[in-house]
Amino acid sequence: MTASKPSQTQVAIIITSTRTPRVGPEIANIVKSILEETDENEIRLSLVDLADFKLPIYDETVVPYQVPSQASYTNDHSRRWSAEISKYDAYILVIPEYNYGVAGGTKNAIDYLRNEWIGKPAAIVSYGMTGGKNASEQVKVSLEGTELRVSPTRPQLVFAKNGETPEIFAAMHKGELGEKSRELWTSENKKDILKAFEELKEALKTPPTFTKN
Repeated sequence: MTASKPSQTQVAIIITSTRTPRVGPEIANIVKSILEETDENEIRLSLVDLADFKLPIYDETVVPYQVPSQASYTNDHSRRWSAEISKYDAYILVIPEYNYGVAGGTKNAIDYLRNEWIGKPAAIVSYGMTGGKNASEQVKVSLEGTELRVSPTRPQLVFAKNGETPEIFAAMHKGELGEKSRELWTSENKKDILKAFEELKEALKTPPTFTKN
């Protein structure tokens, strides 16, 4: 009898930007490409686009902490989001910074769930005018409050300048990612992205101490 192979670890790269235009999907693909260069098929990386779930401001009549032991979600969008997040062993959140803080859609998506997140490793990659450092810190606090185990290294992607013009303006107004930013992130920021991923993988080897409701 042939022994079955252990199932491949599943990690979601979550695109948390939802507005139009946006460059979140392109940035998430950059992160995915960098990680796939060195992963040697050890982990299956999947892109999850928050925009596909069209989550309104939380509109369930139950508290996420009660699901599934005491209650169930009633709305289709909640059930879809819960089912998607439950598939994965860990997460990499690719987050924008708006007005020096976390985007409302990002925070709302985190707050929709509770037991789906608990104890799992997560990494944060932020981007913005100054790299999204404020949003990164705010999301870290929220994820840790939801008992996710956040990688200490949190890459912060700063948009490059094209001449005197920051490429973030083309990203905001046209949804276009400039080549100088892409080059910067795939060279100078690559080390931090890989380090955060290694920390996430180490966390996957350690059983969580948190218990689900």
